[in-house]
Amino acid sequence: MSPAKSPAASQRSYHHGDLRRAVLTAALEVIAADGPSALSLRDLARRAGVSHAAPAHHFKDRAGLLTAIAAEGYGLLAQALADARDLREAGVRYVRFAREHPAHFEVMFTPGLLRGDDLELATARALAADALRTAVSAVDPGDRGQDAGLAGVAAWSLAHGFATLLLGRNLDTAVGDRDPEEVFHTLAGMLFHSAGPHGRQD
Repeated sequence: MSPAKSPAASQRSYHHGDLRRAVLTAALEVIAADGPSALSLRDLARRAGVSHAAPAHHFKDRAGLLTAIAAEGYGLLAQALADARDLREAGVRYVRFAREHPAHFEVMFTPGLLRGDDLELATARALAADALRTAVSAVDPGDRGQDAGLAGVAAWSLAHGFATLLLGRNLDTAVGDRDPEEVFHTLAGMLFHSAGPHGRQD
């Protein structure tokens, strides 16, 4: 006969070591497989092996969980873009991020699922935006014109559109057996040039 669990053991089981991380990981797996609409806090609790009320303790509800995923995603994106040498490298890193974190990527850009007033989310978004602006500042002024803000939108649109089409398998024929990141680097080079210390660089 197995010994009965002590109150301390039950408490450890409830807290699951790092319950928040366990629930986030389970949620990301569900989203990657079936999309955000498949999320259920009760199902995630079952997957994490904890009480059905435990996820609500950390996230309150489904929107809170998705907002936490989006905030984490923007933080990871900011880290990915940091110290990129130029705009093309930043774009390649953006595409790589989307490929490596498809569940984060999907949730981050579905604002209807998120709490728009969440401070953690707003801070993480700002960090990612700052990283993109830094990359835009390295573009040759002749390519970005007088409006660096619009240049940033153009660069983001190119990287985001490519990543979204890629994840949706809409570029399978166009990309073929080539490395998608190399393909994007070539596309970005058609539109943007980096400004080095001696002028334009390809």
